[in-house]
Amino acid sequence: MTALRVVIADDEPLARLRLRRLLSAMPGLEVVAECASGIEVMQLLPDCPCDLLFLDIQMPGADGFQALEHVVARPRAVVFVTAYAEHAVRAFDVQAVDYLLKPIAAGRLQQAVERAQRALVADAPVPASAPVPRRLALPIGRRMQMVELDELDCALAQANYVELKVGERSFVLRDTISGFHARLDPQRFLRIHRSAVVRIDAIREVEPLASGRYRVNLHSGLRLVSGRSYRDALRGALGLAAEPAAYVDA
Repeated sequence: MTALRVVIADDEPLARLRLRRLLSAMPGLEVVAECASGIEVMQLLPDCPCDLLFLDIQMPGADGFQALEHVVARPRAVVFVTAYAEHAVRAFDVQAVDYLLKPIAAGRLQQAVERAQRALVADAPVPASAPVPRRLALPIGRRMQMVELDELDCALAQANYVELKVGERSFVLRDTISGFHARLDPQRFLRIHRSAVVRIDAIREVEPLASGRYRVNLHSGLRLVSGRSYRDALRGALGLAAEPAAYVDA
């Protein structure tokens, strides 16, 4: 079998070096070029046939999505490699075969390569949905704070931001509440108001109000009030009767 021609696109030299080193240990691959920006990707690919592109997102000149949109000769398979979990849905919308978060583990990279190889053998993208994240990478100054979603109590809309409540800590994420909710597991996170999303297991009890809404009490002590238009979704998620007589322990 002919080796897959691989191109690495990342603006960080050390990131390119590490990815090349990891890929060199895998049979059936040949790294044929490296790019340090989205513009270089667009300039390179017409003259450098590419089977598999490892593509960073945030790069100078043009980001990974812009490069992919405007490239003349699209690679046969694309794996996004980034430090930001929030772009996963968009990545799979453009038919990426996988989405890797930095720092990349060798085993996880091997899975991505095998996935790409299967896609290329079938000459079609491997059916996939965006992975449900287990944690969030939140920018805190120049650092990334990793927050486990199992510890997230709720998310509250604050103008153009979302405030994340994690126990006694609060984090601010530049996003809309709808956009943030779309990235979460719908089996675990519930929108109870146009301005609030809660983790279902964080709910301690709910109290019906005369207005047809519910007061939602969390284990953390935080108390929220649901919106009337989200009443049926809340009842369904918690298994509440149509007209509950009292609160329900979660």
